[in-house]
Amino acid sequence: MIQIDGSEGEGGGQVLRYSAALSLLTGEPFSITSIRGGRAKPGLMRQHVTALEAACVIGGAECTGLTIGSGELTFRPGSVTPGEYHFAVGTAGSTGLVLQTMLVPLMLADRPSRLVIEGGTHAVAAPPFEFLHRTLLPVLERMGPKLAISLERHGFFPRGGGRIVVNIDPAPLRPIECIERGAFRAGKVEALVAGLPFDIADRELKAARKVLSHWPDHAFAPVQLPAEAGPGNALLLEAEFDHVTEVMSGFGKLGVPAERLATTAAKRMAGYLASQAFAGPYLQDQLLLPFAVAGRGAFTTVKLSQHTLTAADLIERFTGRKMRSSEAAGGTHLVEIG
Repeated sequence: MIQIDGSEGEGGGQVLRYSAALSLLTGEPFSITSIRGGRAKPGLMRQHVTALEAACVIGGAECTGLTIGSGELTFRPGSVTPGEYHFAVGTAGSTGLVLQTMLVPLMLADRPSRLVIEGGTHAVAAPPFEFLHRTLLPVLERMGPKLAISLERHGFFPRGGGRIVVNIDPAPLRPIECIERGAFRAGKVEALVAGLPFDIADRELKAARKVLSHWPDHAFAPVQLPAEAGPGNALLLEAEFDHVTEVMSGFGKLGVPAERLATTAAKRMAGYLASQAFAGPYLQDQLLLPFAVAGRGAFTTVKLSQHTLTAADLIERFTGRKMRSSEAAGGTHLVEIG
């Protein structure tokens, strides 16, 4: 059994999700202590419990210690069974992070699956729906599976209530290399507002436009969502290239001025645009697991995050496959798995 200290590395929920996915893929059980030990409020939260419950359901796994607030648990995998599943976080906990636990195991199953996941679709510290739809899943499809995702309802913090539907047509994963992102095609910034003053969107777009001043005015657009979807606010920034579309985001939060939120998000996008990297800071750690399962792969990215270093360590512990990184031209890093 693999022993994991949940306070090491990234020190958050990613350790749980990656460990559960790797356990389902390899058949290796694991035990984890000091769950989310690197966070201000350690222990399992609702979205982490849902993610592990989902892994147990699709993987016939047994898990002890799976309660909100728990600081340790043991996970023993069974066999992955594809099918139709419905999971509800019950809060604004991220639907995307729950999906992360199940996605790669179901991409390798022997028949298709359909997942309905309810919870947060646009929340702090998690990938928004648009990142999954426009950035992650198109790259994974190049490896063989057919993947489709749709947004049926938006879900913001703290209310939640969002709903995504994911269809997975599995296939053996083939190695790919994602080195060049190609020519820039278009940029887009959308400010989503639901149940809040609409001038928030205007202020965010004005601040983002100051940073991304080379993008045309028509690239910046406010989006009014139904009031019942809120209260909530999200700023979505999209840069489309020949071979990848990068999505970055910022989310409204009490006490954080709209201008500051937008400026921070726009500067992150500007940093990515200034490099020649294929993968931005949030895509890089999402690629490690499928690339490792495929046996090898390579991509260029910006500076490696703690999430990525933690994921690489877990992959090596479960599979023996190592990540190698080296500095490349154009302010990028070359990451190789194998």
